[in-house]
Amino acid sequence: MLTSLVYPLPPPRPNPILPEAFYARDTVTVARALLGKVLVCGSVAAPIVEVEAYLGMEDKAAHAARGITPRTRVIYGPPGRAYVYLIYGMYDCLNLITEPDGTPGCVLIRAVTTVSGPGRLTRQFGITRAHNAMPVIDPSSPLTVHDHGIQPAQITVTPRIGIRHCADWPLRFVAQL
Repeated sequence: MLTSLVYPLPPPRPNPILPEAFYARDTVTVARALLGKVLVCGSVAAPIVEVEAYLGMEDKAAHAARGITPRTRVIYGPPGRAYVYLIYGMYDCLNLITEPDGTPGCVLIRAVTTVSGPGRLTRQFGITRAHNAMPVIDPSSPLTVHDHGIQPAQITVTPRIGIRHCADWPLRFVAQL
């Protein structure tokens, strides 16, 4: 069921889809810059308000730290793709690939204005592992991110949630819009 802050499509797609160059930067910069952007999938859209950065090989909490596998190949680029994986055997989680092609990095989308929790978010938006490796930079894609132009009034930085390794790293960003 959609809530009042989730736009039924056609959404107000007021600004362009974020280009590949937006994602081809360091992961922390992209994570902060995603706050206030609009996630669109199928018939729903809402501004992103919480993300976590995962930095690649040196970040033991990142899937990329284990190296390239069939599951993690997408994390190594090109940027501007979705990385969707199953967690706890029941929730799909959406990440957006960052960094130049060949360098692993991604940003977990944890919440939008109407839904908290990465598993609830993907359920609300209908995002599944079928969206894995999908380019979010392609206008014909059902999964995109738009430059909505909302600037966060404040960004809170905290350690990431629900991980064991590198749990104290301040890589969770929460926006108040």
